[in-house]
Amino acid sequence: MSGTVLVVGSINVDLVVSLARLPEPGETVTGGEFARHGGGKGANQAVAAARAGARVRFVGAVGDDDLGEAAVDALAGEGVETGAIARLDGTATGVALIAVDAEGRNQIAVASGANARVDAAMVDAALAAEPLGPDDVVLLGFEVPDEAVVAGARAAATAGARAILNPAPARDLPDGAREGLLLTPNGLEAATLSGETEPAAAARALARRTGAPVLVTVGADGALLVDGGCIEIAAPEVEVVDTTGAGDALNGTLAAGLAAGRDLEAAARAAVEAASASVQRPGARG
Repeated sequence: MSGTVLVVGSINVDLVVSLARLPEPGETVTGGEFARHGGGKGANQAVAAARAGARVRFVGAVGDDDLGEAAVDALAGEGVETGAIARLDGTATGVALIAVDAEGRNQIAVASGANARVDAAMVDAALAAEPLGPDDVVLLGFEVPDEAVVAGARAAATAGARAILNPAPARDLPDGAREGLLLTPNGLEAATLSGETEPAAAARALARRTGAPVLVTVGADGALLVDGGCIEIAAPEVEVVDTTGAGDALNGTLAAGLAAGRDLEAAARAAVEAASASVQRPGARG
């Protein structure tokens, strides 16, 4: 690898119930099966990047509970460097409650816990210990506060490194995390951020705003890459088991590809392949 992937993001524990169908509001659906998995978009993306061959460093936080200890151990077991993960006293580790139906669709409720306390000082401390280089990739997400996202984006800009922002869950792009970032929203997030309902139009609008490429994922149809023109990247047809974490597999693989020196289109195509593979297995990390 020519570069390192630095992930600034969330760490959760996923508590998953698989059901024949998802409940309606106020409804209880019984007969499900329970499983516990590692989760959090940032952590999932870090694992995907490590599995794709990248050296991965992680900046984030967990609580002082058993869930947090297990979550950090799981990341370390995947080869992710965990030295910059803070253990916060008196704080719970993030938890996601996930229901998945027989068609692989999901509903997710998240208690952010320690993720809500990830800040710029944590990012700065990690970079003081090991600064970024121009071949590195910084992978950012919206499950941590804006100040951490902005700190990561600014550090990447200063170092001449590439920065990817996965704007999920969607919210306004903060000042300091707009220009020059490669955005990777899904179709709904792209529409929310741009005001355009059609994915290609949304991608173009976001590219004009950031002055950088945009990769919009469109589920089973693959992705749209706007980088000058608009390139359609088809996804292979697969049997869907669980769509949880598909976007995370895509983002982590994309970051690893760029850190390896691949061009953007090639990295994006590999990322779509990885996302398609991930939905064939249960859990956010497969």
